[in-house]
Amino acid sequence: MNSKKIKRVFKRRYSKRLIQFEQLSDQTSDNFEKNFIKRLSRLEGVGRFTSVWILGIVVLIFLVILQTLNLSNYFQTLRPVPGGNFDEGILGSFTNANPIYAETNVDHAVSSLVFAGLLKYDSKNQLVGDLASGYTVDSSGLDYTFVLRPNLTWQDGKPLTSADVAYTFNLVKNPNAGSPLFASWKGINITTPNKLTVVFTLPNPLSSFANSLTTGILPSHLLSNVNPEIMRTINFNTISAVGAGPFSLTAVKVKGNTPGTQQEIIKLTSFSNYWQGKPKLDSFIIQAYASQNNMIDGFRRGNIEAMSGLTTVPSGLSKSSIIYSYPLTAAEMVFFKTTAAPLSDVNVRQALVLATDQKAIVKSLNYKTVEVDEPLLVGQLAYDKKYAQASFNPVKASELLTTNGWIIGSDGYRHKNGVALTISLTASNSKDTTISALLLKKQWQAVGAKVNLHLLSDSDLQYALSYHNYSSILYGISIGVDPDVYAYWNSTQADPRSPFRLNLSEYSSPSADNSLEQGRTRLDPNLRTIKYQPFLQAFQKDAPAIGLYQPRYLYISNLHIFGLDSDEINTATDRYSNVVNWEIRQDKFTN
Repeated sequence: MNSKKIKRVFKRRYSKRLIQFEQLSDQTSDNFEKNFIKRLSRLEGVGRFTSVWILGIVVLIFLVILQTLNLSNYFQTLRPVPGGNFDEGILGSFTNANPIYAETNVDHAVSSLVFAGLLKYDSKNQLVGDLASGYTVDSSGLDYTFVLRPNLTWQDGKPLTSADVAYTFNLVKNPNAGSPLFASWKGINITTPNKLTVVFTLPNPLSSFANSLTTGILPSHLLSNVNPEIMRTINFNTISAVGAGPFSLTAVKVKGNTPGTQQEIIKLTSFSNYWQGKPKLDSFIIQAYASQNNMIDGFRRGNIEAMSGLTTVPSGLSKSSIIYSYPLTAAEMVFFKTTAAPLSDVNVRQALVLATDQKAIVKSLNYKTVEVDEPLLVGQLAYDKKYAQASFNPVKASELLTTNGWIIGSDGYRHKNGVALTISLTASNSKDTTISALLLKKQWQAVGAKVNLHLLSDSDLQYALSYHNYSSILYGISIGVDPDVYAYWNSTQADPRSPFRLNLSEYSSPSADNSLEQGRTRLDPNLRTIKYQPFLQAFQKDAPAIGLYQPRYLYISNLHIFGLDSDEINTATDRYSNVVNWEIRQDKFTN
């Protein structure tokens, strides 16, 4: 085959292959457009579909995690845990932590935390052992034998023994020491048969004696060489006190340059060897405020967790603030000075009792309390409702006054023999007391008495009380759990020579005196109840005072204090009855 023929054959084959390639290319292009380009629009739906599934998976994972956390919280609870520093503000000043000299609210608070007594009141206001595990009384009612708990120590590590107990109360008995407790310990003999036993021998039976043994015990190894005449002024009482209570004194700091701004800060640290065990709080800090406004401001700023010493709840407190209102075993009463006219007239006193709307006064307080209608408290041993004072009856009050020659004059007041029935009423200028005093004035004037009201500062009121410089006075007296009210109503306690002169009404009744003396010397509760009846009868007939209500102790906190109970207490410091178990922190625990 020649070369030309070969070229033609090759050219035809090439042309054919080229045509085939172009056809294949067109076919491929058609297929690509058909199977890829035209299906691209479907990818948007696929993307949305894929995104929804991915989002669903994410949400599912989140819900599983959330449910797991919720289930974890469901099986966990918040519980109090030990630790933390507690700052408490108290209205007043710090002068002396020594329990035989403590006078101010701050003094008593520090003393109660640093020192421990033989006995204390528990959260139910029952007298229980503190340093003493218990005590017995012999059949004569004269010998009280106390047994100390074993292995007691002072906060400096030294052992505490019966010698410390004997030293403390012998110091109180020493007139050179100048303790306010001196009068109540006269004639009591103290012996120590061994290191854990102390015996108190009384000159006469005294059923309420055990209640006086809550006084803190002092360390004889630190104080026995100190002259009693200078005991009140030594550094031990303020900056270097050593006790056996739940907290030890570690620092005292004074801030402020003026009386209105001065503030003392007393730091107390938990005592690990306290007989009940180390307190759950790490430290207890008391901040003493001279000004009520400064204390409230410190509370609002969070400088303190609690406030003590107020009589009313300040306005504008946070909703999270917790109000503790403790009924006190005390009596708010109007005391009539029975030795001076016109209140020396029993008919006038009885008329004023009838003219007093006790329920209206209690209602004005805006807090729950218990009415006081006789010299003993409701529920107390020997209390009997049949000896309650006369109920509110202004019509009967007016009739009684008229019958006894007190006639309404042209001035609207009653007169007898040309003398107006004028009553002077003295009271504190605090909010609650002022409201009560104003109500009393209105009620008494409604039956024709002319009432002059004298509202005094705390210092002026104490002066009036000390010198009985009043005609009638609205005041609260501490009674306690025991019904021994001898100091308030026995005629010997009205004598100007009496150390305290607590018979504010200057009441004198031979039958009441005899009843009070016999009642306090009987140990059997049933016999005591019988012996007190003549006193209650005489009080009801003679009306030396008007009972109003049991006052309260107010405690305000900005957090929940676990272990702080709110039962009836005798004094403000009884709030510390369970302080060893106070807790302010919380943590989560699995059930």
